[in-house]
Amino acid sequence: MFNIVLVYPEIHTNTGSIGRMCVNAGCTLHLIKPLGFEIDDKHLRRAGLDYWAKLNPKIWESFDEFMAENAKFQDRFFFATTKTNQLYFEAKFKPNDFIFFGSEGHGLPLEIMRLNKPNCITIPMTNNGRSLNQATSVGIITYEAIRQNISNFDFRSEVCEF
Repeated sequence: MFNIVLVYPEIHTNTGSIGRMCVNAGCTLHLIKPLGFEIDDKHLRRAGLDYWAKLNPKIWESFDEFMAENAKFQDRFFFATTKTNQLYFEAKFKPNDFIFFGSEGHGLPLEIMRLNKPNCITIPMTNNGRSLNQATSVGIITYEAIRQNISNFDFRSEVCEF
């Protein structure tokens, strides 16, 4: 459905949780090195539970390698950042869009966001904090993108009677 791109992620539990969400949301997870953890880290797999085997993430050795393969989609790159006033729900997402999230400690590098500055988006917050947890941010924005494209989303049809 969508491409979730983590640029230089640092915290394995966030990446594991995001991987689990990607499986359930039908998204492809892209991880751009360097990573702040080993990809086979038991904590990463634990955070993703048994979903990690279903994920099949795309691991990129560098941002340059990622761009060599995906530059043709640059007009559909969206960048989550605290450095803009454009709210995420004002963006018009389409299936297969790429939604980028930076590292937990530094966010997205400015040179990456400059690739498509009009598509920088943010989640509204009060002045009481500087940012949200990465996994929370990915979930908020991804499910807004799904909401906007719900007719393309193949969701579970089983219902439990109670």
